[in-house]
Amino acid sequence: MRCKISPSNPPILCKLPTKIQRLTRPNAIITFSSSSFSKDNQRPISDTQTQLLKSELYSVKFKTLKACKLGIAQYPDFEYNAEGGTGTGSGTNVTESSLNNEILVSFDLKTVYIPPLTSATTKFLGLPLPPFLKIDIVPELFQGRISKESGKVDLEFKAKFWFSVGSVYKALPLLVETVLTSEESIGTKRSGRGERLDEQGKCRLVGVATVDPIDDFLMNSFLGLPTECLADLNAAISFYNSP
Repeated sequence: MRCKISPSNPPILCKLPTKIQRLTRPNAIITFSSSSFSKDNQRPISDTQTQLLKSELYSVKFKTLKACKLGIAQYPDFEYNAEGGTGTGSGTNVTESSLNNEILVSFDLKTVYIPPLTSATTKFLGLPLPPFLKIDIVPELFQGRISKESGKVDLEFKAKFWFSVGSVYKALPLLVETVLTSEESIGTKRSGRGERLDEQGKCRLVGVATVDPIDDFLMNSFLGLPTECLADLNAAISFYNSP
């Protein structure tokens, strides 16, 4: 959330019979005495109308952990070890007295890495994926909001999933777009329930997405596209105050 205040034209010069009571850094908390004037109507603001604005900037780090799952169509879920996935971004916290303490976050896609599904990271029905089968995940959007007070997380996630079998076969990408949430995600065929951030910053994020057909008869037939997929990620999110 961003706020922009533009001065009115022509500028109005007036003497304000008030003073700034408190100004602290780095959080830049500013309050005004009850004799302050409203800029719009030039009337005093009462104590009950006193406004508190607090702005903070954060560096945000995202990590994927073990014990994840991915599911598509009617097939059983893949057991997925996503340990080693990472991403960094920035967060902005703008809190007014009437709003909850939420942080708007945006991850730099150049830093976002999610391990591919391979025989080393993924099992299906208890067995590793066949050799040479690989599914690369290439994020295209990763942003949303996080509440540090409640632990609720909602992150928009958009990525392309590239299926390949060695150098023999490479399908067109499947586009997956969903909201990874710490709450519940429900589709028509798939559903999942997440877990909110705990004191260590760990959470479980789930998201159901519709996967549309692509220009590939083999993939469309094998997966029964269009269909739904489920992402179930065990993750950790950390915040650091920016200088």
